Amino acid sequence: MNSSAREKSKRMLDVIVSGTALIVFCPVLALIALAVWANMGRPILFRHTRPGYKAKPFVLLKFRTMTDACDSEGNLLPDPDRLTRLGSVLRRWSLDELPQLWNVLKGEMSLVGPRPLLMDYLEKYTSEQARRHDVKPGLTGWAQLHGKQDLLFSKRFEMDVWYVDNWHFLLDLKLILLTILSLHKLSAAGATPDVAKTDDLGLFAVIRKKKGRAERISCR
Repeated sequence: MNSSAREKSKRMLDVIVSGTALIVFCPVLALIALAVWANMGRPILFRHTRPGYKAKPFVLLKFRTMTDACDSEGNLLPDPDRLTRLGSVLRRWSLDELPQLWNVLKGEMSLVGPRPLLMDYLEKYTSEQARRHDVKPGLTGWAQLHGKQDLLFSKRFEMDVWYVDNWHFLLDLKLILLTILSLHKLSAAGATPDVAKTDDLGLFAVIRKKKGRAERISCR
């Protein structure tokens, strides 16, 4: 199968599965939205700019899982202190990511691919690591099924690039099926992973100052 046919088959799979899933899970999406609204108020969705195909920015959607609580000095509280009980459940079962089916249907994401990380990481990637953006980001992927948030960043990026070089239609079908069958294992991962323990490339330290400034502004 040539490159054009592979891409068309991948897009066809994305449209069929994401469109069907949005219809089938519509009652679930509505119930989660209602629960988020009752628990935290508006906004119901968390929107964040992430790098997509060829690092082009897009707005990633998630159900909101944290409050905007600040300390006396106007700084956002640490993530574990802002994460609600509902948010913890949603994250544990990856239900907070269901709105990304809309990103897939729009063509901004794919069902399978490297997870979209932060825009701030782009300038710190090596040329090899940056190749993870040669395909659309995905809801699930090769790295997610081989350690998810427990993988070191360097290993995660190696797996992402491996997928870029080796993906095909049947592999995507296999990874989607394995994701469904592995949901109980994925849910055992912590809702708030300690990025500092897996960031062996120093990416988290680079954005910490930027994040701190943004958090202070958001609490004013």
